[in-house]
Amino acid sequence: MNAGAQDQRTAPVPTFQELQERARAAAAGPRAHGADAAIVCDRLVRIFSAQGVEVQALQGLELTIRQGDLVALVGASGSGKSTLLTILAGLDVPTAGTATVAGCDLLEMSPRERLRYRREVVGFIWQQTARNLLPFLTAAENIALPMQLRGGRSRGASRQQAARVAELLEALQIGELAGRRPAEMSGGQQQRVAIAVAMANNPPVLLADEPTGELDSETGASIFEAFRTVNRDLGATVVIVTHDPMVAGEVRRTVAIRDGRTSSEVLRRTLTDEHGEESVNETEYVMLDRTGRVQLPAKFLEALGMEHRVAVELGADHIAVRPDDLEGH
Repeated sequence: MNAGAQDQRTAPVPTFQELQERARAAAAGPRAHGADAAIVCDRLVRIFSAQGVEVQALQGLELTIRQGDLVALVGASGSGKSTLLTILAGLDVPTAGTATVAGCDLLEMSPRERLRYRREVVGFIWQQTARNLLPFLTAAENIALPMQLRGGRSRGASRQQAARVAELLEALQIGELAGRRPAEMSGGQQQRVAIAVAMANNPPVLLADEPTGELDSETGASIFEAFRTVNRDLGATVVIVTHDPMVAGEVRRTVAIRDGRTSSEVLRRTLTDEHGEESVNETEYVMLDRTGRVQLPAKFLEALGMEHRVAVELGADHIAVRPDDLEGH
């Protein structure tokens, strides 16, 4: 008998109490995530206090986004999606839980580290086009500004900055706007320049808050194509908060937030049949957190009159959720 087999045979069997302690430790500790995770939120909480009233904008939200993903966050007003985005952008600090972006711990950063994070790790685009650009600078000067603020005013650095500006103008097909100021651009042109500004320092993550909210549908489609370019050609992970069904329907993954938690998500994949024709397959899932909670779609609950409590049965390969048949007992 070899040593390994002997060790296995003589290893003590854990007691029931030890198993319980292991389970509690696993539940209390951070959830393991793959090395390819660009964004990880674990039991994220954000509480606002105003005039003695506390509002929980995020209530234990859990979310993982892989590097290179293009994701839409959707939800009703007050669901918590914009709060989540400002936390990921380093503009707000969560009350509890954990949040990491590109390996940066958003709860533990010093003010200096947070400033560097906003300059180098994430790019951010506001819905209001005027907030993204300085009105007295041209498009090229607006794009160059984040690089200048990051540091490096030598002749060599200036050449690198000019080359990066030219690269972004070409990638986003806005070369003709290089010498124009924001007042000389349309709303859609301003947003494309804003995307270039956000990508100036080549951040691994790009965040956008309702970037098509002030634009017509045709212009919004062109802006979304610019995000595709950033994701596909420049390699950024892109997260977009949106109410626009066109944007939400074009990404591979749409995550819905309800009452401060991720409630469901839609995954899309392109299928090719035997004739070479492509079609998009959509599958909707409800999210399961580490405690076993799910948020069932409201339309399902209304259709079956479910409220207060439900009956749950374990099947061979599924869990059945049924209306409470003991109403009033």
